[in-house]
Amino acid sequence: MAAHSTTRALYSSYSGSLYQVKRGSDNTTTNIAPVSAGGVANAAAQDSFCSGTTCLISIIYDQSGHSNHLTQAPPGGAASGPDANGYDNLASAIGAPVTLNGAKAYGVFIHPGSGYRNDATNGIATGDTAEGMYAVFDSTHYNSACCFDYGNAETNAHDTGNGHMEAIYFGSGGNGGPGSGPWVMADLENGLFSSSTSGSNANDPSQTSRFVTAVVKGEPNQWAIRGGNAASGALSTYWSGVRPSGGYYPMSKEGAILLGIGGDNSDGSQGTFYEGVMVSGYPSDATENSVQANIVAAKYAATSLTSGPALTAGSKVSFHVTTPGYTDRYIAHTGATVNTQVISSSSSAALRQSASWTVVTGLGNSACFSFESVDTPGSYIRHSNYELLVNANDGSKLFHEDATYCPNAGLSGTGNSIRSWSYATRFWRHYNAILYIAANGGPHDFDATAVFNNDVTYLVETSLA
Repeated sequence: MAAHSTTRALYSSYSGSLYQVKRGSDNTTTNIAPVSAGGVANAAAQDSFCSGTTCLISIIYDQSGHSNHLTQAPPGGAASGPDANGYDNLASAIGAPVTLNGAKAYGVFIHPGSGYRNDATNGIATGDTAEGMYAVFDSTHYNSACCFDYGNAETNAHDTGNGHMEAIYFGSGGNGGPGSGPWVMADLENGLFSSSTSGSNANDPSQTSRFVTAVVKGEPNQWAIRGGNAASGALSTYWSGVRPSGGYYPMSKEGAILLGIGGDNSDGSQGTFYEGVMVSGYPSDATENSVQANIVAAKYAATSLTSGPALTAGSKVSFHVTTPGYTDRYIAHTGATVNTQVISSSSSAALRQSASWTVVTGLGNSACFSFESVDTPGSYIRHSNYELLVNANDGSKLFHEDATYCPNAGLSGTGNSIRSWSYATRFWRHYNAILYIAANGGPHDFDATAVFNNDVTYLVETSLA
C-alpha cells in the first residue's frame, strides 16, 4: 500500500521519481529518479542540481502507485514544529550519504524538529485490519526522545487514544531489551512496546550493526517484531504473540503514515531512514525473509560524510572568515562564546590562542571531526540552542553529537563549510560576529539567505598559535 525510499527503486520495474529536493538558492525543486528501472537513486543528478547551495528533501514519493507520498509534517497536539506555520523542518538532502552496490545514494537524516506525514492516504489499514511494514535504519543515529517512527498513525496529528497507531519505533526510549539500545519496537500510541507488556523484553536486543532492518506486523490480537542486520544475515523474531492489554485489542488504527515523529507530532527524536514499505495483510516470516535477502543484496555501505579540503585529526587549525569586508577575522572565543575577531600575526599570543583549535576525531561520529580549544584543553566547540559555545566535554551522548561537525566543500566555491552532524541542515555561520549553526533560510535572523554562502565558508589554515 506504500513504498518509500530515497536510495533505490523498490520494484524491479519502477523508474519513476523517488523523492524531490528543494534548493536553497532559489527554492526551485527537482525530482530524483533511479538511474535505471529498479536501480539506485541518481545521486549525481541531485549533486548537480544542488551544487553551490543547500538542498532539502521536500517529498518522498510512494512507489506503490497509491500516491501515499510523504511531505512536510504539520503541527500536532504535542508540538508545533520550528518551521513556518508550525510545520516540522524538512531533512537535509546530504545528511545521510551511503552506497548501494558501490553506487552513491542519500538517506533521510531526521534531526529533532523534523518529520514527514500523510494524513489522507489510500489503502492503508484502519481499525483492527491486518498490516505489515519494514524499514531500514541507521543504528548509529538515534536518541531516547519521542518518537522516531515509520508507519500507521492518527489522521489528525493528535493523540486519539491507545491502539490508534501501529508504527515501527527505533531508538532508546521505552523499555526495549538488553543493553542501552537502540531497539526495534512498536509505537502503538501511548506506549512503546517490545512485547505484550510495557516492560523489557529479553529477546529484543540492542542493535549494533550499522544498517538495521526493522519489521512490525499485526492482525487481530496477534503481532510481531522482527529485525536484523540490513547488510548481512537473516531476520530474527524478537516478539510474536498477543496484543498488549489496555486498549490495544481490538486496534483502532487510523491509516495516516508518518516518518520521524510520533502520532501527535512529538518531534524530539532523531534517526535515519533509507527505505520502508507498508502492506495490507499479515506477511509470513518467509515473505519477510525474502525481503531481507533483497535488502542484503542491495549492499548498503557507509561512505564519506566530508568533502572539500581535507582535515586531519591531530592537526591544529584556525578558521579564516571569507565574507567580503570581514576577511581580517578568524573564529575565536571569549569565554564560552564563539565569535569572530580581528586577528593577525602581530596580535597577542592569548588572542591567537583563542582562535586556534585542535582537530580530533568526531566525538559523536568518527567519520567527522570535533574541535578542541587550544587555550582551554578538554573544551570543544558545540552547539546549544543553535549558538556555538566552547564547553567542557561532559561525556554525554548529547554533548558528543553537538560537538561533531562534517567539513564540506565551501558553498562559496572555496575552502570549507562546516556542517553540523546532528543538525545536518545547519552550518557554522558568523552573524553579527557571533557563531551559530544556521540554515539557508529559516525562522531565525541568523538563517537569513543573504550572503549565506559567504558567511558559512572558511579557509582552514595552520593555527595562529
